[in-house]
Amino acid sequence: MQTPKSWLVEIRDRLNIRFATAADIPALTMLESGAISAAHWSDEQYQTAFSQSQPQRLILVIEEGASLLGFLIARKVDHDWEIENIVIAESCRRRGWGASLLVEFLNTARGLGANRVFLEVREANHAARRLYEKQGFTESGRRKAYYQQPEEDAIVYRLQLP
Repeated sequence: MQTPKSWLVEIRDRLNIRFATAADIPALTMLESGAISAAHWSDEQYQTAFSQSQPQRLILVIEEGASLLGFLIARKVDHDWEIENIVIAESCRRRGWGASLLVEFLNTARGLGANRVFLEVREANHAARRLYEKQGFTESGRRKAYYQQPEEDAIVYRLQLP
């Protein structure tokens, strides 16, 4: 019988993190629709994110076999990056996969010469806030009533990269 720790290592060995393609849009929208706290984008917004004429974006997906389990979208602003959306399938949460996706993004951003990473998160999204804080993000501001349905403040986080 495997211990939970060895089971987790086995599962992670079967995961793959890669750059997304436009062919992933249906899976991205399906995942996002099941995540209440996610930013909800239209198909057109996803198409635009893959467009070369738009500001540079980095879209990573985490998958097991042919199943897309999560994604992260970030946008380059000068030498900084803003995380616009991070989603993990509800059935896969609390397994460290969001952290794996975030770490892969941070390593990629560092490799691209990023100075800082910013994001905002719903005040009540405590799981996401703990995830960011564990990676060294610090609270740097608040946007009153930034989110709607329900109305809620956004907490702005920042990570200074070495």
